[in-house]
Amino acid sequence: MIALHALPPSRLFMISTLAVLAVVTLGVALKEVHRSGQDRQRSEVLVRTRTWWLIVLPLFGTLSASRGAAISFFCIVFYLAFKEYLTFIPTRRADHRVLFWAYLAIPIQYYFAYISWYGMFIIFIPVYCFLLLPVRMLLRGDTQGFLKAVGTLHWGLMTTVFSLSHAAFLLTLRGEDVEGDYGVSLVLLLVILTEANDIAQFCWGKGFGHAKVVPSVSPNKTWAGLAGGVATTALLAGLVGPYLTPMTVSQALLAGVLIGISGFFGDICVSAIKRDIGIKDTGNMLPGHGGILDRVDSLTFTAPVFFHFIYYTYH
Repeated sequence: MIALHALPPSRLFMISTLAVLAVVTLGVALKEVHRSGQDRQRSEVLVRTRTWWLIVLPLFGTLSASRGAAISFFCIVFYLAFKEYLTFIPTRRADHRVLFWAYLAIPIQYYFAYISWYGMFIIFIPVYCFLLLPVRMLLRGDTQGFLKAVGTLHWGLMTTVFSLSHAAFLLTLRGEDVEGDYGVSLVLLLVILTEANDIAQFCWGKGFGHAKVVPSVSPNKTWAGLAGGVATTALLAGLVGPYLTPMTVSQALLAGVLIGISGFFGDICVSAIKRDIGIKDTGNMLPGHGGILDRVDSLTFTAPVFFHFIYYTYH
């Protein structure tokens, strides 16, 4: 039997996270048992907890299996995020054939991540898709609503595919990029800090928040929540970062600050889109959480920011 101290830090971290989630689940289940009445309904907390298992188990399972499995998992999830985006963004009938090429860009982007081809990874969607997809639209000969169609399609690719694919590319960072094979640890750190930032900003905002940051976009976002969330995320990064990754304490603190700030803007950016369209959630695929984009809204900003911080720090 393998001793726990012999396991890589990333494996120990995943085991610890699963243990905490199991304790939380047990506590929620025991609370539900004591709920009264024949009309007892599942509480929001119970639904959210069950959904967290559906998120965490596939993520940890693929991260433990292999780099290819984990990148494939990210590819599938963020394909679903892009598909979800297209369900609430109005599209023209003339653009339906163009969407095939947009979908085709997704596995290509993740293939570049898999083979660690940074040059093509970083320009494929921002440059080549930006140039080629409008040309494909023009071949249809329909100019009515062209600018809006091009803008919304490319923004969707940039957000749900390009930005989020940086999490997958983290798995390939090794050798000259970082001091050792810390790809899995980097992904775990990114995800846990992003989620912790969301929770911390919510708690600080509820407890101490009065002054709103952007009330017309996200009324629940306060300056106290933002400051408290960034400070909490930085502190957590300073504690966990040096254990999981080759970062020093000061580098980890800076990474935490960057994730805290960028996560806030990722959240309100998706909130602005939902308000513009007039929807509460981006979907219903994740019970208790809404859609995939509702769950990864902060990650759309934290993933590229954290990736480039790591890449240019250790390259």
